[in-house]
Amino acid sequence: MLNRLLRAIQDFFSFSQRELNQFFILILLMVAIGVAPFLFFQEDAPYDPTTDRQTLDSLVVQLEGQAKEAEEQRALTYRRKPLKLYRFNPNDLTLEQWQELGLNKYVAQRLLNYKAKAGGFKSKAQLQRIYGLPDSLFQLWHPYIDLPEENPGYARSSDRTGRTFNDRFPENRPKTEYPRKRWELQPFDLNTADTTELKQIRGIGSKLSARIVNFRNKVGGFHSVEQVAEVYGLAPEVVDSVRKYGFVARAYQPRKLNLNAATFDELRQHPYIGYNLARAIVNYRTQHGPYPAVEELRKLKVLDETRFQKIAPYLTVQ
Repeated sequence: MLNRLLRAIQDFFSFSQRELNQFFILILLMVAIGVAPFLFFQEDAPYDPTTDRQTLDSLVVQLEGQAKEAEEQRALTYRRKPLKLYRFNPNDLTLEQWQELGLNKYVAQRLLNYKAKAGGFKSKAQLQRIYGLPDSLFQLWHPYIDLPEENPGYARSSDRTGRTFNDRFPENRPKTEYPRKRWELQPFDLNTADTTELKQIRGIGSKLSARIVNFRNKVGGFHSVEQVAEVYGLAPEVVDSVRKYGFVARAYQPRKLNLNAATFDELRQHPYIGYNLARAIVNYRTQHGPYPAVEELRKLKVLDETRFQKIAPYLTVQ
């Protein structure tokens, strides 16, 4: 029977005796490969997440330590040196000396340029009018500035009677029929203001106004006026002006992320969360199930209380 089957296969495929033998060897190898998994299969041991969890916790601790060291180094680098005030004449100071008195490089250079064009500062009031000079800093300097309060009076012109008009005595000047109206900036809502309104603040141009709007959109809206200080590139005096004129409506609620539904990519794109914290949030949710409340985030070792208070207004569990 077997010989007849072999002969039929050989005739059908026109195999030689050697090819027939090789054909049967190939069939046997295929059968062996198919049966081997069942013969050598062993049931996998149950997964124990303890080891992986310990590894993850150790990595989180390392990342937390590195973040703290980086923050301390950054604070040390950008910490302002205490001002050493002394009596000075603005016409005698160099760029470095202006910086030692608390000015940034760009405003200090502006002062030097103005001094060169105007022929020097004649009074404290003239110095105070320089664009970009923080009023709080000028008030610190005021007792130490070696200049008079106002320019000494001098005759500029005279009328037909020969009387002179003096800068110090405005009552001697010819009066206009229509006095100039004083322009005042009105308070505005930080969450609805556009770039045009923001540019009314002295020191904010097209780039900074667009940067404020972009930060507001990414974070989900301002819940506090103090957040403006986090926008990159805003000088302290500009931040003070925004705090003075900007406000956040009491009924305003920022856009929130759902801790139990947000994906890793959605979480990490938030400016207050980032990659590492987003990964920790998702891993904790995978291991322990949905978050019952936003306060559950306090159990994450990578998240300190200060940062929790910062991101809490932008999170929800429903």
